[in-house]
Amino acid sequence: MSNYTIKPMTRADLAVAIDWAAAEGWNPGLQDADCFYAADASGFLMGWLEEEPIAAISVVKYGSTFGFLGFYIVRPEFRGRGYGWQLWQAGLATLEGRTVGLDGVVDQQSNYLKSGFQLAYRNIRYEGQRGTAIAPADPAVVSIASLDFAQVLAYDRPFFPDDRTAFLQGWLAQPDSTAVAYVQDQAILGYGMLRPCRQGYKIGPLFADTPAIADTLFQHFIAHVPAGQPFYLDVPEVNEAAVALAQRYGLTSMFETARMYLPEPPQLPTERIFGVTTFELG
Repeated sequence: MSNYTIKPMTRADLAVAIDWAAAEGWNPGLQDADCFYAADASGFLMGWLEEEPIAAISVVKYGSTFGFLGFYIVRPEFRGRGYGWQLWQAGLATLEGRTVGLDGVVDQQSNYLKSGFQLAYRNIRYEGQRGTAIAPADPAVVSIASLDFAQVLAYDRPFFPDDRTAFLQGWLAQPDSTAVAYVQDQAILGYGMLRPCRQGYKIGPLFADTPAIADTLFQHFIAHVPAGQPFYLDVPEVNEAAVALAQRYGLTSMFETARMYLPEPPQLPTERIFGVTTFELG
């Protein structure tokens, strides 16, 4: 492995890694690269064999206490040779002293446990398809762009282990996306976003104070999916109301991850998390 080196990714390198993720069936969003890189440009590492990129990992830092590990990919023809393990160790070293989260594929869960990660819960990806019916508009649902961004940040803050202002500034302003909040008496009681992906659309995040508010936001997003297109919602299995929402609309379970943390899970209001923001960055 003397010719194997690990370097920070450039923005162009991240585009390559996202193509690898697409090849793995992860269905990235069309604007993910820009949003991810804006969150922490130093948080992406790539393994190179000679001059060839063969492995990737993201280790994005939030605030001073949290980091999220994702994009852990070794190109298939280079697997089983220790390249990924070296990259894994290098990535974790950049997050030393922080709580670290990840959404791992289930068949790698035992390896993550060996590295000290603890299982918090499963996330389940549900798939649906937009029909022709459209729910009536609800006047409580307003565009994120019409609100004071500081108010949106304040609502989001309890749902994440540390500040993610830089990420959300780009995430909620993506082209061709639908970002809305549920507002009553000038207070945000829920919010979320729908974004276009390489296949269909993904809803994420979907946070709400009650199942009824989550349902209203969900219907709003479905109404913005082009007819016949698939859409996806990543649900924490521990939130029974979120699972019930997916099942009520006939969505099909198609994929799951193990949400894990090192050294231990943070206390988050999972009963109000109806849709994960993104498996790659938390």
